[in-house]
Amino acid sequence: MATQKVERQLNLVIALLSTHGYLTAEKIHRSVTGYAECATDEAFARMFERDKGELRDLGIPLQTGKVAGSDTVEGYRINRDAYALPDIDLTAQEAAAVAIATALWQTPEWATVTEGALLKLRAAGVDVDADPIPFSAPMGLPGLRGAEDVLAVLLAAVSAGQAVRFRHRSSPAVPYSQRTIEPWGVVTVGGRWYLVGHDRDREDVRTFRVSRIRSDIETVGAPGAVGPPPGTDVRAIAAAAVSAAEPSAESVPVRVWVADGRANSLRRIGTEVADRVRAGRPGQILEIDTGPRESLLRDIAGHGADAVVLAPSDLREKVLTRLRAAAGTGDRR
Repeated sequence: MATQKVERQLNLVIALLSTHGYLTAEKIHRSVTGYAECATDEAFARMFERDKGELRDLGIPLQTGKVAGSDTVEGYRINRDAYALPDIDLTAQEAAAVAIATALWQTPEWATVTEGALLKLRAAGVDVDADPIPFSAPMGLPGLRGAEDVLAVLLAAVSAGQAVRFRHRSSPAVPYSQRTIEPWGVVTVGGRWYLVGHDRDREDVRTFRVSRIRSDIETVGAPGAVGPPPGTDVRAIAAAAVSAAEPSAESVPVRVWVADGRANSLRRIGTEVADRVRAGRPGQILEIDTGPRESLLRDIAGHGADAVVLAPSDLREKVLTRLRAAAGTGDRR
């Protein structure tokens, strides 16, 4: 079966990043998966020129230079210093997307693709680094509370079609219980991460908050043995489970005092119902027709003293708990 263009170009990037020197076009033709399928040198030359052009259009810094031991033969490589990205500031949503992509890259399927490409290069006599392209999962992602390792295991298990066994608790006030799950997917709802799958112990579909799963999670059974039924909407299942867990949340109006001229993000989603002076500061009372969801909690807490929850009391307490934790003066549970 012909190698897909994206896979061929990925193999080329791996080869040009891994080599210590310059690779000749002839060696690329013989050793990089996807090019050996070209029936003639002319077909390879056309394909290689197209790939080089597309990689350069993507900003990948291809270099040409003399091959070691030759004054006339030219080769190719990627300038690692120019290829490396500078520090990037990501939003919470962007960081979550990167985390998923990184974890998927580390799954057995993608790891096999990378290792296979490097093995073929070594077999062809290309001098490559032992560990040329490091990948690591970012830490401290929002909604995980230190459960990044658990997320990585879950994503790998979903990709491999393998069951998982872990200890989980539905709230900090209850003890952990062991569960064996056939994982169908991991999604975010309201800023939190959730696992959806078939619970073998309960013989039913269940949703679990990832941050409440213990880190001693393990895979069980053979890869490829489990998977979601056709047409399963994992995100809809998770959203319904989260909504059912707080049945009154969506019906409780939120009342927030905001300082005059402040908290514009809350003003955009709320309705001004009264003026009020609080602690000597003029402001307004907003009514927001939504329940105490995680995203709203974060938004209110982010305004500090410029936004104060008046009702409901449970949301007020959650905001105060978050502010105390951020200040290092309260319980961080």
